[in-house]
Amino acid sequence: MKILSGKVVSNKMAKTVVVEVDRFVTHPMYHKRIKRTQKFHAHDEQGVKIGDVVKIAEVKPISRTKTWKIV
Repeated sequence: MKILSGKVVSNKMAKTVVVEVDRFVTHPMYHKRIKRTQKFHAHDEQGVKIGDVVKIAEVKPISRTKTWKIV
């Protein structure tokens, strides 16, 4: 089970939030660290707000786009 940490950027849907997860990768040629961002839809039973830092865990698919939940 994967657990990621990210920031809530949207909570306009019912029981769903969008979490933005940042990660750093090293460029293969220049060896410079680059920030990569990815957004995940996560199931929310707790009622988090925009700007909250949350942890999300991978679960079985809840809907077409939701395969994560807030822990």
